[in-house]
Amino acid sequence: MMNCFFKRGISGLLFLSTIVSADLYDKGSKELGITVGSGSVSFGYRVNNYTILGLSGNYYLYDGLSVGLGYRGWFGANPAIHQITLPVTYFVPLSEKFRPYGGAFYRYNIIEDPFNNYHSAGLRAGVSILSGNNAYINFGWVEEFAEYDSSGYPEIAIGIAF
Repeated sequence: MMNCFFKRGISGLLFLSTIVSADLYDKGSKELGITVGSGSVSFGYRVNNYTILGLSGNYYLYDGLSVGLGYRGWFGANPAIHQITLPVTYFVPLSEKFRPYGGAFYRYNIIEDPFNNYHSAGLRAGVSILSGNNAYINFGWVEEFAEYDSSGYPEIAIGIAF
């Protein structure tokens, strides 16, 4: 059984392409994301290092409020791990350049035998810094809670609107 999922944290870079009209966070805007990163998982006394690849999409139901669906696969070690995530995020319209954000997510974690699949949920918060040419970078922190474990890890996202 895993003693600590994400215990060593995740260091990854999330590249986001955004399909929008006026403002990045307006009602009706859409985001498509590609995740590329690395992470480690402890299995007893053994630590496995993984390459993380994923794809996600978000839709803005209201100005600043997005809902989404994402997939991430952890590859390069055994067992392979697959994650399906349902996030909700709100970007506070503090200024044209800085947008604090907060959100929550539900995640279903699929792990190859002999381990059991499990559910987790989490919270995320940070700040989105926008540039004048429809580009942004997000810096944040994620806390994830599972039945027998919890962990925190940094979140970095870079996006370009077109």
